[in-house]
Amino acid sequence: MPILKPRTEFAAALNQVCAERGIEPEIVVATIQEAILAAYKRDFNFKDDFEYEVVITPATGETHIFSWQIGKKVKTKKEVTPPGFGRIAAQVAKQVLLQKIREAEKSALLDEYSKRIATLVNGMILRFDGPNIMVDIGKAEGLMTPAEQVRGEKYSLNQRLTFFIKEIQETLKGKQIIVSRSAESLVEGLFKREVPEVASGAVQIKVIAREAGSRSKVAVLSTQSGVDPVGSCVGQKGVRVQAVIEELNGEKIDIIQYSDDPIKFITAALAPAEEIKVEINEKKKTAVVSAPEDQLSLAIGRTGQNVRLAARLTGYKIDIKEDKPASAKATAGKPAKKVTKAKKTAKKKAEKKG
Repeated sequence: MPILKPRTEFAAALNQVCAERGIEPEIVVATIQEAILAAYKRDFNFKDDFEYEVVITPATGETHIFSWQIGKKVKTKKEVTPPGFGRIAAQVAKQVLLQKIREAEKSALLDEYSKRIATLVNGMILRFDGPNIMVDIGKAEGLMTPAEQVRGEKYSLNQRLTFFIKEIQETLKGKQIIVSRSAESLVEGLFKREVPEVASGAVQIKVIAREAGSRSKVAVLSTQSGVDPVGSCVGQKGVRVQAVIEELNGEKIDIIQYSDDPIKFITAALAPAEEIKVEINEKKKTAVVSAPEDQLSLAIGRTGQNVRLAARLTGYKIDIKEDKPASAKATAGKPAKKVTKAKKTAKKKAEKKG
């Protein structure tokens, strides 16, 4: 239905609502018809064995109600509009109309934001709803549940942050736009924003392992000859990675070179540990890592975080043990010398003579 020329107050109001809300006129008119029929059924002599139809003239807003008996071979319509019903219907219609407009507007917004899933959005914290946080993300509100929040990250009203639009989810309050600060994809999105080579595809982020608020490991690969993937992400004097770290409130980030060779990849993933040896079982997806004594704690990390993230990054179950020097291994492998009975006797005699 085309937008009407505002020849009457009704048409002008209809045009205004449709233009401001971005809603098709058919939706608004259908909403008014529903409201009028609901008012009629509630307040007037409604008969269950009759069908009813509301007819509205969009140009004038003039309303008529018709009915016909169910089951009749010939559908004979009869107008049953009560005198003065228009004023009553208009009051009820106004309330229902506003509700339907809000629903239609929200539906239109959800359609718009469904196209922005898996992207970043700048937002401002509006309010706290129990354990949940409501975020202003522009035209709509986003919901950040406890699972999408970062442990240790403090949130306050009017605080501005970058969020990852994760999904549109059905909740007890209807469909909600779910935003996240803990998603691994937030890290990827920030690198796309800060690193032109990642945005263009010259550098590809293969996999991310993240413990939100604490540390992330990011494996990168160059798809273009002559491009250093790690250097591109770090930036001159670390300016690019530092911008990501600041957005994540100081979360540590390790950028490593991805490799199809699992031994090389696991070795890189266990950085900052050095001089380690890796033995893998590809079928069982396990790896045994030997690290020198002075590198053992680095390989494992505080509370086991480094090896835990490396395992998630590479897809291998990693077992780390100390790599003892050859001399220590040889000593450890020799049995203790046995002292014979004859030697013990000779020793005792020597002690007596002394």
